[in-house]
Amino acid sequence: MAPANQLSVMAPLLVGVATIFLTVIVHMLILLMVVEIVRRGLMHGRARFWGDLTLVMSATLLALAGHFIEVALWALSFVLCGEFSNFAAAFYYSAASYTTLGDSATVISARWKLLGPLEAGDGTFLFGVSTAMVFAVVLRLVQIRFGTEGDPPLRTG
Repeated sequence: MAPANQLSVMAPLLVGVATIFLTVIVHMLILLMVVEIVRRGLMHGRARFWGDLTLVMSATLLALAGHFIEVALWALSFVLCGEFSNFAAAFYYSAASYTTLGDSATVISARWKLLGPLEAGDGTFLFGVSTAMVFAVVLRLVQIRFGTEGDPPLRTG
């Protein structure tokens, strides 16, 4: 039989890893959608300013939508674990954890406390992925619009 303290870590760890797995899948689907939107947008040769703005805004808004879905998945995990009786409270707590804002007014039970740091790590990582994704879209637009696709790297000094 395993010690009691080992069991208290395993349940939140399993729930946390499963939720992280789902959020990464959501973010990967968003990334694939952005790649397809940019590919199609560039193939159709839209007007420079408005077309580029549309592509960057699409990537940004899709990333934001992904983050909302991911926060909702974490909130659902909190509800299913019995930490919250309503989804709205769980969503607020989850958003505060996901964005690393934190909320000292809401305290979850000791058994599930590990989910907070796991969600914060997941959110931090996925915000980084979103930032890289939007940066990649902007970089691709700069390469196409300014003809730097095959140019050698800039030399400094």
